[in-house]
Amino acid sequence: MTQKKKINAAQLLVKCLENEGVDYIFGIPGEENIAVMDALLDSTIEFVTTRHEQGAAFMADVHGRLTGRAGVCMSTLGPGATNLVTGFADANMDRAPIVAIAGQGSTTRLHKESHQILDLVNLFAPISKYSVQVLMPEIVPEVVRKAFKFAEAEKPGGAFIDFPENVGDMEIDDLPPLKVQAPQPPVAPLGIGKKVIKLLNEAKHPVVIAGNGVIRFDACKELVDFAEAANAPVATTFMAKGAMPSSHPLSIGTVGLKAHDLVAFGIEQADLVICVGLDMVEYDPNHWNPNADIKIINVDASPAEVDTHYIPEIGMIGDIKDSLKRLAKRCTGHSDNKVAKLHDKIKAELNAHADDNSFPPKPQKIISDLRAAMNDEDIVISDVGAHKMWMARMFQAEQPNTCIISNGFASMGIALPGTIAAKLIYPEKNILAVAGDSGFMMNSQEIETAMRLGLNITVLIFNDNKYGLIEWHQLREYGRSSHIDVGNADFVKFAESFGAKGYRIEKTEDLLSTIETAMNDGTVSIIDCPVDYSENMKLTARLKTLSSPFEE
Repeated sequence: MTQKKKINAAQLLVKCLENEGVDYIFGIPGEENIAVMDALLDSTIEFVTTRHEQGAAFMADVHGRLTGRAGVCMSTLGPGATNLVTGFADANMDRAPIVAIAGQGSTTRLHKESHQILDLVNLFAPISKYSVQVLMPEIVPEVVRKAFKFAEAEKPGGAFIDFPENVGDMEIDDLPPLKVQAPQPPVAPLGIGKKVIKLLNEAKHPVVIAGNGVIRFDACKELVDFAEAANAPVATTFMAKGAMPSSHPLSIGTVGLKAHDLVAFGIEQADLVICVGLDMVEYDPNHWNPNADIKIINVDASPAEVDTHYIPEIGMIGDIKDSLKRLAKRCTGHSDNKVAKLHDKIKAELNAHADDNSFPPKPQKIISDLRAAMNDEDIVISDVGAHKMWMARMFQAEQPNTCIISNGFASMGIALPGTIAAKLIYPEKNILAVAGDSGFMMNSQEIETAMRLGLNITVLIFNDNKYGLIEWHQLREYGRSSHIDVGNADFVKFAESFGAKGYRIEKTEDLLSTIETAMNDGTVSIIDCPVDYSENMKLTARLKTLSSPFEE
């Protein structure tokens, strides 16, 4: 009788990760995960050693957003695991599939006060869909399969695996991983579709709000087809930019700003709002339906969240792509939809600063030049800060997943790590990070990671030497700022100290050519660009007095 091959639990874990199609694990080796690190030496999985666990989690976050497959990050126990929390929570709230694995102390010391021991399962439980500790090697295949199933199932999110060091070394008969299954979401019932069509055809001025679910379901073409069939203008959330091409005549821009912009007037004119794949965290309905009197249709894979300002007339719950196909076939166009005329007005506003060479450059001009330098399929990842609001409002995305904006958890520090992950996935595309000086500094150490990997990425820094978004809020609320000023390194010398390229914008006329040069450097390039954020309060003032484009 042939004796079964023995392997340890760490080797079995890696085998199961390979079975899930994992190509990269982002993280930092530690004492309590050394068995897994050793097993990875014989694996097809590439371990990307990062400079901080938060950077690793953000890389896994963006990997999940761009591929729809769970990005994987790993740390040791205690402080290594707690450093994963911010990026992991960001992915979970923004519906990006992610699996985090943390080493843990031996099970023989978990019952008492012990070095670096934390109850990690309960720490991660509130910010994940599944959080578990591996107590015996026999359960590894089930734990891994369940973690990925939870992480990737709609609506996607986080799964956490706590892997004690002594379990990793336990030997077991070589077990096969479990079959990877990804069942198709059910389609919405036929009768529901008929009711939706009736409401839609009765409306005179329907408007669509498209959320990130459209991108997750790869339903962007179907969204365009539906909008054209219904002649319904489409506004996208920050996280759905590009789901409806900005250049399309039915595109009316981006919603999500807590301001009365042109698109807000359009939603007010609507007698029916069709929300497609909209997660409440993307755009609080309190901002666009304050009186809770707008008629709403909810097209999504899951029932609507309970919210006073979001009570749908009907929900078409099922595969979003299938739902949009069915609606497009049966709805009648609304030839006189007055909201559609917003497209030209919004387009003109977005392009108004293309030739403005004042210095320091206005945020509108920086974004205009950024857009001009990029191809439609290139990817820009925005950090969080004042520049994010301008990017969300003004960057004109033509394809889905080409402008990544964290907007649920909205954590600073995502852009540079996220750009690294994006470049690993799409080496043929130009990948750029846009960050404020403060957000850039939060994970700037990952420049070394990018350099070690030999990546060609560009980081454009909006530099104002302060926490600009907080100042914007402070000035709006109280008319004065408080404790927002910071100092910065010389970003050019900082870049060069890593062996990267550094550029400083000293004339606005040089910005476009500098971005183009940086994208073709073949290495990591950092552009330090001062920004005139006096435009923040000018925008606030202008939006307060903006009159409706629908007034006679």
